[in-house]
Order: sequence, then structure tokens, then C-alpha cells
Amino acid sequence: MTMSNPIDKFNEKAEAAVKRQSEIQKQQRLNDNLAKASEENMDEKAAPGPGHAEPEPPMPEQTLKKPGLQKDMVLQPESLAQDYVGSAKLEGKVAIITGGDSGIGRAVAILFAREGANIAIGYLNEHHDAAETCRLVEAEGAQCLAVSGDVQDPALCEDLVARALEEFGSVNVLVNNAAFQEHAADIEDITEERLEETFKTNIFGYFHMTKAVLPYLSEGDCIINTGSVTGLRGSRNLIDYSATKGAIHAFTKALASNLAARGIRVNAVAPGPVWTPLNPADKAAKDVRKFGEDTDMRRPAQPEEISPAYVFLAAPVCSSYITGIVLPITGAVGEA
Repeated sequence: MTMSNPIDKFNEKAEAAVKRQSEIQKQQRLNDNLAKASEENMDEKAAPGPGHAEPEPPMPEQTLKKPGLQKDMVLQPESLAQDYVGSAKLEGKVAIITGGDSGIGRAVAILFAREGANIAIGYLNEHHDAAETCRLVEAEGAQCLAVSGDVQDPALCEDLVARALEEFGSVNVLVNNAAFQEHAADIEDITEERLEETFKTNIFGYFHMTKAVLPYLSEGDCIINTGSVTGLRGSRNLIDYSATKGAIHAFTKALASNLAARGIRVNAVAPGPVWTPLNPADKAAKDVRKFGEDTDMRRPAQPEEISPAYVFLAAPVCSSYITGIVLPITGAVGEA
């Protein structure tokens, strides 16, 4: 009787494992070749979207003079969200939206109006864009007030609130959205004046508007701040802007805790790349061409893809038990 050597048995199993692994490797190389061929044809395929095509890179090579007028953009941002059907979620409400003349602010104003709210927008001096936002809001059957000024100035913030109260009788929702952005390759390029401009617009302005509106907010009302993906993960060429957006996220959470006992909710939306005047007014034309292509969606968002989140956070029927969140809408998987 011959006894088998246990070592031989293990060797046989090892050889079988090598064979299995070689077959897996062979199959994966075939898969890799197929994937490479697929990637080569990727430009011909539409990026993920809302059931219909949205613009994707290459974007128009265009630079705008600050503050950046939407009317001057070669490719107009999509703001109307024509597939969005309102259901009176904000009926009888009044919303103040800073930076409401264009981009995300305009898209939010349109959907708030579609949900039944009257709108007051603050803006710098983009008078044509502001008038167009008001026209679109009024086309939804709502009223719109446009006030020009700089949110760095506390007096302007108080005036915007006072005029909204005079026009509509109340304020229920504040959307802090106005922003300044300018790229810098090195931190040495950011002068004291530039640093102050970015912080005084992006975070001081949020403080000023919040303090101006707070005496008139009641239980069930809310504040929504516009943050950014740059506040979540930073941006090498937007050091000061990223810092302000991170501050906005912290401000949101701290203020939410502070106001919870008063029944006032505070949340933020952190968009990724969005096709608005902000970026062509910052980037060189050649860089605008690639805007948004490094997301998993392979394209920038359109404002109409961001604005429903503001409705969700503004409407008590949707988000009465949500406060202190920063909602990332970045086109990237796992962003938080």
C-alpha cells in the first residue's frame, strides 16, 4: 500500500491555483483591451444626465470680464428646469437670494417662484441679468424685486431686507449665494487686498445678510448657504476661495445648532463645477474648454440640476427634520 505525500497534495493545489489565476489574468487582459477601445470612443457618448443631453466638454473657450454677465456667455446656462413641475411647496413664502441675477441664483429664483414664492434678489451691477431673472420669475406668476449693491456692506444687507419686507410683508427664506472667485497659481499671488475681497464677499457677506434677516424669520423658516466642492477637498488654484467655502460649511453647522431652538433650519449646498458666469470670469479661455471633465459625470452641471436641492431644503414639507447639513452635488462618486 502506497501512502501519498501530503506535500504532493499541496503542490497540486498550488498548481491548480496558479492555473486559475492565469486564466483570470488572461480574461482581464481581454477585458482591458475592450475597455480601452470603449474609452477611445467615449467622446462620442453622452455624459450622464437628467434623461436628455446636457452640454459637456469641450466647453466654449471664452473669458468674461468680472463680475461676468450671463447674457454675454456664448453657451447659455440651462436655468429653466422645464421638466420640473411645481406643487406649491413654497406657497405664500418670500425668499431673498443674493447673487440672484445669474447662474445658480437665477435657477433657484425660478424654481422658488414655480413653487409659489415671491422673490427678492441682490446683485452687484449686472442690471441686464437681474432684469432677465425678474422676467423669468414673473413668468412663473410670482413677483420679483431686484436690489443692486455689495453684500460686503452691512447697510446694503439691511436695506435689501427692508425693501423685501416693504414689498412683500415678510421674509421666510434667505439664500446666501453671492461669491467672488479669482484663481492664483501660488499663494504669493494672493495680496492682502485680494484676500479681503474674497473673504468679505464670500463669508462676511453671509454673516451680514444673516444678521439683517434674522429678526424677521420665524419658526419653520430657513437659511440656505451656497458652499462648494472646494470647501470639501480644497483647490490648488483657489486657495482663498476654498478657505471661504470651508468657512461657510462650518458657519452653516454652527448656525444651525445656534438657531435650532428657534425653529429655524440652516443648511448648505456644495456644488461641484457648474456652468455659470463665475468660471469663465475666472479661468483662461483654454482652461474653460476642459471645465468639468474631471468629474465622474465628465461634464459640468447646469444650474437647473442644482436648484431643486434648494427647493428641497427650503420647503418644510420636504426637510423639516434636516438642519446643519452640507449637501454635496459634485458629479463625483463618494464626495462628502
